[in-house]
Formats: sequence, C-alpha cells, structure tokens
Amino acid sequence: MSNANITNEEIQAIFPKVADTMADALACDLEKVKLDASLINDLGAESIDFLDIIFRLERGFKVKIPRGKIVEEARGELSEVEFEKGGIVSDAGLARLKIFLNEVPADRFKSSLKSAEIPRLFTVETFCKMVIRQQKAAVAAAPPA
Repeated sequence: MSNANITNEEIQAIFPKVADTMADALACDLEKVKLDASLINDLGAESIDFLDIIFRLERGFKVKIPRGKIVEEARGELSEVEFEKGGIVSDAGLARLKIFLNEVPADRFKSSLKSAEIPRLFTVETFCKMVIRQQKAAVAAAPPA
C-alpha cells in the first residue's frame, strides 16, 4: 500500500498518540518528537528501540505490524536483487525509497546507501504512516458486516 492515499489530516489525527508512545519508549522529551525527527539521529533510538516502539504502537492502535514491513513495502515491486546488491541499495532502490519515504528530506538519501542504514531514514511520520497503512489494511481485510 502506498503513501499516496494517506492524508495530512490522518497523520495529524494519530500523531499525538504516536509522539507520546515514542517519547515514552525513548525516554525523551515530548517536545523533541516532531513529525520530521529522525528516530536515530534526532531522538537517539537504537535498533532494539524499534522493536519496542513497534510493540507499543501495535498495542496502542490495535494493529499488527510485521517485522521488516517498512523496508518490504518500500521495496515495492522491486525484487531483493533489484533493490540492493552486496548490501548497497541500488539506484532503482534509492529512487523507490525516495518515493515511499517521501516524508524524509531528500538530503538524507545518499548514493551508496547501505541496506543496514535504511532505518536511519525513518522519521516519526514514517511510523505514523505505517500505523495508518496497517489500520486501512485491517479495515480492508475485515469481512463485510
């Protein structure tokens, strides 16, 4: 599911709860948790924190977020081989990431981006969109009443 059908209103509606969750998980001031804040560079998150944040978001929003979902969705139609080669994101993969993670400032994308560095791109808004996509997927998968 793409980000194209996620509105700013939807993001703003869940942002306060996502921000509270992140501030609590990362033991940081709520004022630091802005939509464009990088979880790693601005808020000091470590890889283990991502699991905690996802767990808390799943509980708080009653959604299921499969591990690796952001990268899988970002890859889109590209195969793993088309997306990255030797641990480096390909030009096609980089172009796809820029579209999928359109909330990330363009200057954060660099050529020769290592696949392991993709989480450095994630912002608070990235997680807001992930929650919204999972909410919409759950509604779409629900049997008609």
